[in-house]
Amino acid sequence: MYGDAFRWHCIGHLQSNKVKVVNRLCELVHSLDSDSAARRLTVPALLEVNLSGEETKSGVGEREIPRYLEQYPGIRGLMTMPPFSDDPEASRPIFRRLAELARSHGLIELSMGTSQDWHVAVEEGATLIRVGSVLFR
Repeated sequence: MYGDAFRWHCIGHLQSNKVKVVNRLCELVHSLDSDSAARRLTVPALLEVNLSGEETKSGVGEREIPRYLEQYPGIRGLMTMPPFSDDPEASRPIFRRLAELARSHGLIELSMGTSQDWHVAVEEGATLIRVGSVLFR
């Protein structure tokens, strides 16, 4: 019906058993965070980095970034999810740190920011934002 009108990105947690479907449908994965998914992935990805240290959040630690970049050449940027806050400014330090990490590793794609803090993410260098609830109010 819509043909090539849409370009699909995978933005949620990627389980390795779902990679086949993502490879078929998506042009970019925003949330790569495991070796098992990375080994099966054939489309480019952004490495999800857990900068907040929250156990409920997915993502690799900062120290794991170099290993992933070395082992998986399909990684072209970084992604993070800051702790939820009603104050968008609370996300700024997390976004700033992700941008620093990306620069230090020569990466230019940054997926950060959601409906509540996207403008702060853009100010800190986001190249991709994930909005949803702001669109469907």
